[in-house]
Amino acid sequence: QVQLVESGGGLVQAGGSLRLSCAASGLFFSLNAMNWYRQTPGKQRELVAAISSGGDTNYADSVKGRFTISRDNAKRTVYLQMNSLKPEDTAVYYCNARRSSIGSDYWGQGTQVTVSS
Repeated sequence: QVQLVESGGGLVQAGGSLRLSCAASGLFFSLNAMNWYRQTPGKQRELVAAISSGGDTNYADSVKGRFTISRDNAKRTVYLQMNSLKPEDTAVYYCNARRSSIGSDYWGQGTQVTVSS
């Protein structure tokens, strides 16, 4: 059974930092693209950052230069380092594992990030 377990969310003041982690089990982690999405009430879930199985990264324009996605295949974990946080970064952050070649797509339960002004 595939599990993605996020951790590291919480309450932080504007300008602060948080590091989210997502530990994966039950899948061939190194073969999956790993993504971080976020969602606020009434809005669609949006892609924040992505890292391919080969380590290529992509970011939403709103977080470029502030967030860094990385992965540790040995630990089967993906990270999202978030610096210079803004109140508009407040959301539930979700980890996603996607392997397009076989059509698999898995989600974690989400972790709340709240940035106070």
